Formats: sequence, C-alpha cells, structure tokens
Amino acid sequence: MPRFKCKCGSMLRYSDIPCEIEYKFISDADFDNYHGSIDSEELYMKMGSFIRCPDCQRLWVFWQGFQNEPVEYVKAGYFT
Repeated sequence: MPRFKCKCGSMLRYSDIPCEIEYKFISDADFDNYHGSIDSEELYMKMGSFIRCPDCQRLWVFWQGFQNEPVEYVKAGYFT
C-alpha cells in the first residue's frame, strides 16, 4: 500500500481509487497538444500527481513519478 509520513506526522495513504488526497496535473503546453476527441486514458497517463496533506496542507509533488521522492511545498505562513 503506497504511503508515507508527512512532516506534520500524518500518514498519507494514496492507494485508494479514487484517492481523495491525490491530485492530477498537466502543463498548459502539454495539454495544448490535445485536440478534438481526447483519449482520457492517454491524457491521464500524461498527467503528473501530487498529494495534499489534509492536516497541514503541504503539497508533495511527484515531478519524476512515484518511483522517486516527492518535492515538498509548504503553505506560506505555516511553520511547524
């Protein structure tokens, strides 16, 4: 089961489908390559993922896929 501990102490589990804490994104430039009818599975596979901690609101962005460590982003003004 994919999971890791956020710096605030919350255990972030992201194996559920659908997953309430996982968000998908795609760059504007990559999205611009799609026209007309879109294969949703192809688009989904092109998207990146980030996990949002429900407790501290940190974002954990998997820029290089789930096989690599995520990059942590902390909400401004939040110091713990």
